[in-house]
Amino acid sequence: MSINRVVIGAGLVLALAFVEPVFTHHSFAAEFDANKPVTLKGAVTKVEWANPHIWVYLEVKDDNGAVQPWQCEGGPPNTLTRNGWGPNSLKIGDQITIDGALAKDGSKTCNARTVKLADGRTVFAGSSGEYPPKH
Repeated sequence: MSINRVVIGAGLVLALAFVEPVFTHHSFAAEFDANKPVTLKGAVTKVEWANPHIWVYLEVKDDNGAVQPWQCEGGPPNTLTRNGWGPNSLKIGDQITIDGALAKDGSKTCNARTVKLADGRTVFAGSSGEYPPKH
């Protein structure tokens, strides 16, 4: 194998390493509607603290008292850690409040702007959305 093939192959692998995250990342405006704010109060059922965004799952009672499962996307773990909270800040069963924007697809999904933790602190959730949106 020639040195040129090795260099070209290594270059392609390196290029793919940078291109792949761009294609897997999404924009706020493509998935969420900043004109549809939501406030969710409920119990944490699961937390996924991983790149590129954290996810918080909670059970929220609707207006009729029925429990509905919701999922809320937060920012990157590093951003949230710098803002004073981490993977151990949320525990299963914690009662929390999330302010965010609803998903455009009508699912019980939101992009979290702030989270009021069980200890009473309100922390930035790392949303990439614009609140309120500029027109």
